[in-house]
Amino acid sequence: MSESPIYRATGIKKYFPVTGGILRRTIGYVKALDGVDLDIYRSETISVIGESGCGKTTALRMIAGFETPTRGRVLLDGDDLSLLTPDKRPMGMVFQSYALFPHMTVFDNVAYGLRVQKKSASEIKKAVAEVLDSMSLSHLANRAPNQLSGGQQQRVALARAMVVRPKVLLFDEPLSNLDAKLRAQMRIEIRSIQRRLGITSIFVTHDQDEAMSLSDRIVVMRNAVVEQVGTPDEIYRRPSSVFVADFIGRSNFLEVESVTKSKAGKAKVVVSGKKMEVAAQSKSLSSNKPVLLVRPESIVVSAAKSKSGKVGKGEGKVTNVVFYGNHVEYTLDTHEGVIVAVESDPIYDEIVPVGKIARYSFSPERAWLLPSDSTLAMKEDRK
Repeated sequence: MSESPIYRATGIKKYFPVTGGILRRTIGYVKALDGVDLDIYRSETISVIGESGCGKTTALRMIAGFETPTRGRVLLDGDDLSLLTPDKRPMGMVFQSYALFPHMTVFDNVAYGLRVQKKSASEIKKAVAEVLDSMSLSHLANRAPNQLSGGQQQRVALARAMVVRPKVLLFDEPLSNLDAKLRAQMRIEIRSIQRRLGITSIFVTHDQDEAMSLSDRIVVMRNAVVEQVGTPDEIYRRPSSVFVADFIGRSNFLEVESVTKSKAGKAKVVVSGKKMEVAAQSKSLSSNKPVLLVRPESIVVSAAKSKSGKVGKGEGKVTNVVFYGNHVEYTLDTHEGVIVAVESDPIYDEIVPVGKIARYSFSPERAWLLPSDSTLAMKEDRK
């Protein structure tokens, strides 16, 4: 992106002390963040995802001001935030538990931040009315939080955060308390509001679907460092490591029988006895054992013509079939290991049954060569 980032973290490290003994002395440190660099641009939505304990929540608390860096700098519009307490930062936060005041009405909950800012009564009335109307909450203004559904409470929490017009809006697992159907509806609603108002937004979530559907870019974290930052398509189709590929969506990693360099960004490989040219991650050619990533929906399954009952190259024994109506999911036992394939809009009579031999194939354009030692490769890339 050509414009300057609204938020910039450079070299962020956060160590938490570990104490022990009768005197509770510090005996070591836990690395929560270990050299994180991150730029976030105006009006974009970023999702931060990763395994439990990877540092994503600490990163969000650092932005909000609830944690201070052990090392590194945090800038907002070029200004250092390190000396500003959370209430002084031009940010709003939507919590997992909504954190609504139970003794206040919807109107008073939304107005709370404006009152803290000592806005006039007329300013508060106008601003709250506008945000409640934009989120279809006007008719609920005089209700208490316990009189609202989960989705309504979520919208009130969002309205309260947005009414102060923050430069950055932070979300901490905002939809995890909702059922699956309501979660899907709220994703669409939040994304629509964010685009309409153009507020820079940062989500911390463990839900991959949420990250993929809400984000302009996704930050994947692992063991206190950033593994990859990219658009949803880049993260899914061109992951930087085996970890990212395995963490986002479902993956098949096929053994490569041979690999030779081709033109820039490409490699010639032999997989399942077939020669093909595929796109390749930069470190894959120098890897000891590169693997080929093929997503389940990219694999085509058909009944094998062989009558021998033996599994050949490019074939597998069907060990499981699950019919979902709009798609069918196969599990195949092959010479390359277990392969999962997903076929959309299947014809029921053409589904290959359990116990039969099936052929599988995929387009080379939908494959991506990765180094099996991707973690090492990524560390080298970051040097």
